[in-house]
Amino acid sequence: MELKTIQSHIYEIKGRKIMLDFDLAYLYEVQTKVLNQAVKRNIKRFPEDFMFQLTEREWEKLNSKADIKSTNRSQIVTSSQKHRPKATLPYAFTEQGVAMLSGVLHSDRAVNVNIAIMRAFVFIRQYALSHEDLTQKLKALETKYDKQFNDVYDAINFLLQKEDIASKQKSRKQIGFTSK
Repeated sequence: MELKTIQSHIYEIKGRKIMLDFDLAYLYEVQTKVLNQAVKRNIKRFPEDFMFQLTEREWEKLNSKADIKSTNRSQIVTSSQKHRPKATLPYAFTEQGVAMLSGVLHSDRAVNVNIAIMRAFVFIRQYALSHEDLTQKLKALETKYDKQFNDVYDAINFLLQKEDIASKQKSRKQIGFTSK
């Protein structure tokens, strides 16, 4: 299974990387209903930090992003899951929840897909960590140059105010003795 395909099914919700039940079912080549039934039969293996059901708001927000992002997704899966009844909002599985699925689904396909998904999660984590130092350097540069640009903006505003004050002084009615 290609890493890019799996990565296209990983989203971020509540600050956590997750995969949705129908995307996992698609990858495992089982029906979403079958996957969810296996989870419900083993619900003790899936605490809230392993699996949770999306709220309507999260689902709508994710749908709007999925419309833009839908690269390698199956058109059938995307279109059929996009219009799920509100009572059946999708389940989101964290990395730990996906790992736990390997103990619930017993097919060879599930084992192989789980290995590939774990590799994708690790790759994403390593990618984020390797680019953290670059992000910090960019923030430092941004802070440095923001200060310099603020000084320039302050100087320009001072000059504009000075010109404004001088023009107001000239247009004022003069009082006092004037010589002709």
